Amino acid sequence: MALAGAATAGCAKQEEGTRTLQFWTIGREGEAVEKLLPEFEREHPGLHVSVQQLPLTAAHQKLLTAYAGDSTPDITQLGNTWVPELVALDAIEPLDARVASSKVVEKNDYFPAIWSTNVIDGKVYGVPWYVDTRLLFYRKDLLARVGYDHPPRDWPEWQAMMAKLSQPPGKTYGVLLPTNEFEQLLALSLQQDEPLLRDDGRYGNFRSAGFKKALAFYVSLFKNQQAPMMTNVGVGNPWAAFGQGFYTFYLSGPWNIGEFRKRLPPEQQGDWATTPLPGPNGPGASNAGGSSLVIFRASKHKDDAWALIEFLSRPAIQERFYQILGDMPPRRSSWEAPALRDDDKATAFRDQLERVKPTPPVAEWERIVTEMQLVAAQAAHGDISIDDAAAEIDRRADRLLEKRRWMLDHGHKASP
Repeated sequence: MALAGAATAGCAKQEEGTRTLQFWTIGREGEAVEKLLPEFEREHPGLHVSVQQLPLTAAHQKLLTAYAGDSTPDITQLGNTWVPELVALDAIEPLDARVASSKVVEKNDYFPAIWSTNVIDGKVYGVPWYVDTRLLFYRKDLLARVGYDHPPRDWPEWQAMMAKLSQPPGKTYGVLLPTNEFEQLLALSLQQDEPLLRDDGRYGNFRSAGFKKALAFYVSLFKNQQAPMMTNVGVGNPWAAFGQGFYTFYLSGPWNIGEFRKRLPPEQQGDWATTPLPGPNGPGASNAGGSSLVIFRASKHKDDAWALIEFLSRPAIQERFYQILGDMPPRRSSWEAPALRDDDKATAFRDQLERVKPTPPVAEWERIVTEMQLVAAQAAHGDISIDDAAAEIDRRADRLLEKRRWMLDHGHKASP
C-alpha cells in the first residue's frame, strides 16, 4: 500500500520551509473539507494541509496497515465506533490537556452521548466532527389517509399505524427495514434499559429482557407483513419506492434529507417529514454515530494538528461544512445557524440528538453487531425463535470477546 507516498507526493511542490500536515479523511468528507482549508492555511502561514481521501470500504484496514507500518498521518477522521480499537493499540493521542485549555472546543456545548463516544477509561481521545443518528422519515399524506395527523409517539401507536398502512398485505408496507442492515435493530435495542454487553464488556447481554423485547418488536414487523422481507439490494431504489407509497416509514440517517429533496418530484416535497424515533413508552433513543478527529501518537506536528481540530470545531466552520455536505454538527451552538435552525426536516435530528446512546466501547463491537444482524435476519425469516436467537447472539458475542476477557482478567489493557 502506497498511502504514505501518496500523502507526501503532493508536498513536493511546496515552498521550502512549509510544514505539511497529513490529514486522512474517509469518503466525501475529504472533498468538502478541502473547500474549508484555504482559510485555515491563510490563518497559519507556512502550514500546508495535505488531504488523503480513503474509500469507506477500505479505510479501516488502511488505518490499521498504516499503524503497523509506522506510516500513520498526523490527523485522521475516525468513525466513533473505531475509537476504542485505536486506543487499545495505543495509536492515538489523549487530548484531555488540550481540551481543558482550549477556547474553541467546549465540552459542554457538545451533545453528551456524542462526546462520550470519544472517552475511553476516563480519557478523551477524539473531538466529534459530525454526528449521525437514525430516526423516521415518513409520508404525512399516507398517514393522514389512514386517520392520523401526527407521527407515532410510542411503539403501540406506531404498530397501530403500520397495521393500517400495510393494506393490502404484501403490496404496501408500514416500514422499510432492510434485513442486511443492523442500524435499525440497534436503535430499537438502545431504547432499552439494559446494556448490550455486561461485565465491563466481557460478555454479551443479548438474553436480557430488554434486547429480547426489541428483537420481538423487530421480528413482529416482518411476521405481520408490515415490513418487506428485503435486503437493501432487493429494494433497489428506496427513494422511488418511498415516493410510490411502497412503504410509509423509513428508519434512516441525515444524508437522506438531501436525497429525498433531490429525488422526489416537486409535487411530493410537501408530503414527507422527519420525526424522532418513538420508544416503547414515549420518545425513544437512537444511536450516537458519526466521526471524530484524532491525532496519532507518532505525529511530529501535534500542535498543528490540534490547531486544525480547533478550526474545524468552530460553529461557523461547522455551519459551512453542513451547507457543503449535509453532515450535521455535534455542537448545540452550531445548530443556531439558520440553515439548520429553520429547516423543518433537520429539526427532528436536533431533537433526537438529545436522546442518543453510544454503543459499547469495545474494539470488537462492529463484528458483534454484524453477527447480531445475521441472527436477527434468521429470526425475521421465522427460522429461529426469539429466545434461541438471543442465546445465539450471546454465544457469538462471547466468542468474539474471548481475548478481551483474557486481557482484562490478567490485568492487561484490552486489545483488539
